[in-house]
Order: sequence, then structure tokens, then C-alpha cells
Amino acid sequence: MKTTQQILVEAKNAVAALSGLTTDRKNAALLAMADALIEKTPEILAANAGDMAAARGKMTEVMLDRLLLDEKRIAGMAQGIRDVALLPDPVGEELSRTVRDNGLVIRKVSVPLGVVAIIYESRPNVTSDAAALALKAGNVCVLRSGREAFGSARAIVEALRLGLVSAGLPETAVNLVEHRPRESATEPMRARGYIDLLIPRGGAGLIRACVENATVPCIHTGTGICHIYVDKDADLDMAVNIIDNAKMSRPSVCNAEEVCVVHSAIAGEFLPKLKTRLTDPAREHRAELRLDGRAQELIDGTPASEKDFDTEFLNYILAIKTVDSADEAIAHIAAHSTHHSDAIITENAATAEKFTRLVDSAAVYVNASTRFTDGGEFGLGCEMGISTQKMHARGPMGLKELTTYKYIVSGAGQVR
Repeated sequence: MKTTQQILVEAKNAVAALSGLTTDRKNAALLAMADALIEKTPEILAANAGDMAAARGKMTEVMLDRLLLDEKRIAGMAQGIRDVALLPDPVGEELSRTVRDNGLVIRKVSVPLGVVAIIYESRPNVTSDAAALALKAGNVCVLRSGREAFGSARAIVEALRLGLVSAGLPETAVNLVEHRPRESATEPMRARGYIDLLIPRGGAGLIRACVENATVPCIHTGTGICHIYVDKDADLDMAVNIIDNAKMSRPSVCNAEEVCVVHSAIAGEFLPKLKTRLTDPAREHRAELRLDGRAQELIDGTPASEKDFDTEFLNYILAIKTVDSADEAIAHIAAHSTHHSDAIITENAATAEKFTRLVDSAAVYVNASTRFTDGGEFGLGCEMGISTQKMHARGPMGLKELTTYKYIVSGAGQVR
């Protein structure tokens, strides 16, 4: 078993082999990786079954669903890799060109970052998504999966490496850190000279650990306390449909709604409609509604504590806050949002414009579900994560966000 340091050295040594690859060679490798995933489906499923067995009783059903793989999900992972192969290559794109008075031609050109490390939790599909995006952008990736998904991740990486080798590329273009004592988590965070960018993808604890411990450049990603504000001028049936999707379709993901903010003028009509939909006994899963004082006067539910408006539940739980104006809704979101995705439901164009201008989140929606904050839904292929910061990358991180740039300056003997 290799140490993390050995893996980092091998990753750094593979950078030169990837940085100069043509688009055709990268695409050929991606297609081979996708084929290898399908070929190795039985081995991946066997590894995932072991992970699932070990996790039962320790994880909620919602989180177990994130961990679970089946043939359909593996086929979807392979298709995601093929979709990345179809995307334009961001490497070598001329971002700007300036000709100076002295004749110098200054071009700003996109280039790979080098080695990108991704630390993630119990979502095995992140393994293939990250590897595909990193390779297409000309980068080497170093992956560290959560312990719960490690068997699945290892089987996926073994398959991806078979594809790489069959396409004539070094298997060390995709690397998985072995699970050892706790230092294996922090080593990539402090690997200056080896890691060019660190991307944590998971819950608040993981992201906080990376931000606090990293000495390499680190992207703030993921934690999604997403709000939907139902305005006094909302179409209430539309609002119920959107919230049903945003909360109930897949509550374990970071773009799921956690807080519903409701204008008091329509709360008396809207909240009973919402409760009927989300707590229907005929549903397979029903929501627990955590209500502020005014909402408790209108419907039954669990009294909300203050911490409920600062919690990423990742479960069938929805906190409800009642306000008297759009300005109060915007202020509440500003105080509690993690700047991931927030939405307004309204037919009032002026209110929608104010909301989109003042809500400071990576994605702001009008009359649509927050569940669309996703690289695939944004046309980026799969994603490396959702950045909630403002420097370098913001929102779904696709291929362009995995590149940097350099200036290429051409002259004819000019001196200064």
C-alpha cells in the first residue's frame, strides 16, 4: 500500500504527460474510461455492496441512497464521462489578445492547473465525475473518498485506470489516497508543491476542516442552506410544485431546499396547501415541518428552534419562516444563507428583480427549483462541486473552472 506522499509524488510526475495532450487523445482516454466502468460493473457493484453492508445502521436511509450504486447509476456515471468528452476543450483557449504600441502581442491563454485534489464523502459517483473533468482540463487528480465509500471508490479508480492505460496514458493521472490514520485526510491539504488546487466536496464539517487546515489553494464548496421565498404575488400552486421538487426529490444533496420563507399575506392559504402535499400519507416519504411562531398558528408541525434556520438537514425536514415583506425575506436569507442557491416564487417582475439583485448567492432563481444548481443541468457536463466563494470560481465548477491562464508575449526584439 502506497503512502500519501508516494501518491503525491507520482501525481506530480504525471503532470507533464497530461498538460500537452491533444483534445483527441484526451477524448479517446475518456471514452476508454467510460467503457472500462461498464466492463467492470460487477466488481464495482460487489465493492459497493460491501460498503453498504458496513454503513447500514450507521447512516440514515437518505444518506445510504447517496452511497448506493446499481447498474443504472454506473451506466449514468459512464455516460457522464462520455458527455465530458463531447464538451469543448478549455485548454489553449485564447481569452484575450492585446497589441501594444511597441508591437508586442500579449495573449492570455487558458492552461491546466496541474494537480487537483478532491476530498469528498459518501458519493461514489464523484470519483468518476472528478476524474473525467480533471483529465479533460489537462489535470492530474488526487482523490480522497470518505471511508464509507472507499471500497466503491477503489473499484471505480481501478476501472478508470484500465481505461487510461488502454489509451496510452499513465494510470497515475487518476490517484486514490489509501485510508490510513487521520493524517491521510490532512496530507493533501498541506501538500504545498504537489497540490495546485484542493476542492472539498461534502458537508459543513469537511469543508470547515479543509478551509482551516489547508496550506494549498482551497475552494469553498457545497454546504447548501437553500431558501425558497414564496412572495405575496406568487402562483401558489406553482410554489407548492417547486417546493415539492426542491425538498422531496432528493433531500440528501446540497441543492435541496432547507428553508421555506413565506409572506404573511398568503401564508394562511399557502401553508395548508404545502402541508397537504408534503405530508400526504400516501407518499413514500413525508416531510417534517419545523415552524416559526406564526406558522404554528396556521398549521400543525414541530416548533422551530433558531438553529433550524442554520441547519443543512439533508433529510425530509423543512424549516418555515414567516415574513411581512420581500425586504424581510431578503434580510433573513442574508443572515442564514450559505450563498449556494436561493429562489423566489412571484409573478411580480419588480420584486423578482430586487430579489435577484440583492440575494448574494452563487445561483439565484425566479420561479424554478433550486435543484437545478448542477453542472449537468447548467450544460457543463458533470461538475467538480458547487463553489460558494467569489474568487476563481463560483457556482457549478465545470471544465473552465479547472483551468488557470498564462500570458504569452510575442515580440520581434523589443527591449524595455
